[in-house]
Amino acid sequence: MTLHASAVLIGPRAVLIRGAAGSGKSGLAFALIRAGETGALPFARLVGDDRVHVEAAHGRLLVRPAGALAGLIEIRGLGIRRLPSEPVALVGLVVDLEVADAERLPPADAAVTELAGIRLPRLAVAPAADPVGLLFAALRTADSGQ
Repeated sequence: MTLHASAVLIGPRAVLIRGAAGSGKSGLAFALIRAGETGALPFARLVGDDRVHVEAAHGRLLVRPAGALAGLIEIRGLGIRRLPSEPVALVGLVVDLEVADAERLPPADAAVTELAGIRLPRLAVAPAADPVGLLFAALRTADSGQ
């Protein structure tokens, strides 16, 4: 299945970033890659930008770049640029950008989504929220269980 999304491998798992055109998918992907280069996050590398393919395999979701877009990312103000990229990754988190119904304290069922029959953790980002800060918090902190 092809999605209008970006994906970045962070450590052993990829973050799949979904959102409408202009919502900041590429910007968030590039911010994560930069954070990996500075050591703020573990290893981070582009999987795909703008369009990616996802498929279920052995109970997990794989993400790959869309053919001709492999290694390419849009950087606002610079245009389309080439970066080192990974050919495939396991998805560990789905981020939905500019979600109108994103809640301040979301219920547990809002923190899960399903793609290709695979249930995955989900982070819904409200239009006025800081997606980079929210994603850093999600990746670097643990749920309190409350």
